[in-house]
Amino acid sequence: MTELPALSGRAALVTGASRGIGYGVAEALVARGDRVVITGRNEEALKEAVERLGADRVIGVAGKAHDLAHQTEAVERAMEAFGRVDYLVNNAGTNPVFGPIADVDLDVARKVFETNVISALGFAQKTWHAWQRENGGAIVNIASVAGLAPSPFIGAYGVSKAAMINLTQQLAHEFAPKVRVNAIAPAVVKTKFAEALYEGREAEAAASYPLGRLGVPSDIGGAAAFLTSAQSDWVTGQTLVVDGGIFLNAGVG
Repeated sequence: MTELPALSGRAALVTGASRGIGYGVAEALVARGDRVVITGRNEEALKEAVERLGADRVIGVAGKAHDLAHQTEAVERAMEAFGRVDYLVNNAGTNPVFGPIADVDLDVARKVFETNVISALGFAQKTWHAWQRENGGAIVNIASVAGLAPSPFIGAYGVSKAAMINLTQQLAHEFAPKVRVNAIAPAVVKTKFAEALYEGREAEAAASYPLGRLGVPSDIGGAAAFLTSAQSDWVTGQTLVVDGGIFLNAGVG
């Protein structure tokens, strides 16, 4: 690791951050001096992420995002280690099904909502009561462009992300003026999670993006850093689309 800046005095909790977008977000926050709790299901992967990010500023809490006990533990660890949770980034998500929504198994759909939406609400409730209600802060929910328009073959995922966008607005309304709540809606970002959407045909997939490439985790990390900074102090209830311009193609034959 390169030499880190002085501590900012702020602390964050980033879910699903052992790799991919969550790791990119944690990396951006650490780079500006925040201390961070990261979560993930795989304990070994989480340990490796902590080592790369810097064990003097980052701690890992392994568990499943939808597990209430895990949510409680993650917030409690942040409070014990750092004494505060200024920022929450809800990144943990799942998409175990690929195909028409007409044929999706309803138990699988419930799992998608439990992980992508209910867990985000649970973490928001817990950070609110533990610190943010009295002290303020910011929440960023990682949604998706699939939550803004129909996406073939990932319908259940898209519907869950649409719900997350609405949850963002609801939380922003209820948590104001102490806490700002915003969402980020990425297009395809090069992560293991999204491999099925570009693996073996990246050039073809990227060709439809006006900016000529797919996203990378640091693109989302930078957006999350902005939405948890003083530069966005008058921004709440918004969904920032980070998509390489793909939505510019809407309606173009």
